[in-house]
Amino acid sequence: MMQRGDFLGTGLALAAGGALAQANPKIARIVVPFAAGGVQDLLARAMSTELGVALGQTVIIENRPGAGGTVGTGYVAKSPPDSGAMVLGAASHNIAGTLYTKLSYDPQKDFAPMAHIGTADYVLMIHPDVPAKTAAEYIRYAKANPGKLNYATAGVGSATHLSMAYFNGLAGIDVVHVPLKATGEAINEVISGRAQAVIAASIGALAFAKDSRIRLIGVTSPKRSKYLPDVPTIAESGLPGYQFDSWFGLLGPAATPAAEINRVNAAVAKVLKDPVVLERLDKQGIEPLAMNNADFAKLLAVDYKRMAEVVKASGAKVE
Repeated sequence: MMQRGDFLGTGLALAAGGALAQANPKIARIVVPFAAGGVQDLLARAMSTELGVALGQTVIIENRPGAGGTVGTGYVAKSPPDSGAMVLGAASHNIAGTLYTKLSYDPQKDFAPMAHIGTADYVLMIHPDVPAKTAAEYIRYAKANPGKLNYATAGVGSATHLSMAYFNGLAGIDVVHVPLKATGEAINEVISGRAQAVIAASIGALAFAKDSRIRLIGVTSPKRSKYLPDVPTIAESGLPGYQFDSWFGLLGPAATPAAEINRVNAAVAKVLKDPVVLERLDKQGIEPLAMNNADFAKLLAVDYKRMAEVVKASGAKVE
C-alpha cells in the first residue's frame, strides 16, 4: 500500500517534470529505472517516507523505465552531483555493462556508491499448464518443444531477463523472450498463460506462493530461501551450478561530494534499523544489509565481473 509520502512524491514528480533536474536542498530523488509496480519501485516505496525523515528532506520517486533500466540509470549518470538524484540499482545495473555493446555511461566509473540496502533471491515460476514440478522436468519439456515456450521479463537487460537467459543457456533450451516493462507485468503474462515462465525476484514472487494460477519450482540462490523453504534450489532440482541473486542499493552521479555520500549512507543505515521498514522488507523477500561505502564499492566491482560471466554464459547481447 502506498504511504502518504509516496502520493506526495508522485505528485511532485509529475508537477515538477524537467525542473527536477535542478538542485533543490529540500528534495532527494530516487530514480527507479523500471516501471511502477516492479521490484525496485516497490522497494523504493517501502522506505521512502522513513528515508525522508532521516535525511530531513522530501524523498520523491521518479520512474524512468526503458531499455532494461539503462534510460533511468543513464539519466542519473548525467545528473548534476548536487541535484539530489540517485538511482536504485540492482543486478541489472552491472549486467548492462556487458550485455549492451553501446552504453551512454559506464556502470562502474560514472556512479558513486551511496548506500547498500539489501539482497534478494529469484524464483523460477511457470504456468500450471506446463507439465513440470521441478527444474529438471521443465528443462525436459522445453527440449521436447523447442521454440514453442515463452518467458516473460521486465525488459531486455533486466535481471529477470538475464537470470532466465542464463538458465536457458546452461540448460541448452530454446525458449522465446517476451520483454515487458515491469516484473509484475511479466508475472501476469505467465498467470494468463500468454507466457509459460518467468524468473522473478522474491519481492514479486512471494505473493503467489500459494496461488494455483502459477507454480514456483525453484529458487536461484545456492541454498533454499528462508522465505520459501519448501521450494528447492534450481541447482538441486535440475540444473547444477546455476546461481543468481541481486543486491539493491542507491548510486549517485560519480562527482557526488563525499559528505553527501556519507550523509545518505548514514540515513539508509538508520532506516534499516526501523522495525516498520524491516517488516516491509521481510514481506518483500529482501534481506537488509547496511554497508559502508568502501565495502559497497568492493561488492559492485566483484558483482560486475560475476555478471559479465553470466552474460557470456547466457549468450545474450544487445546491439
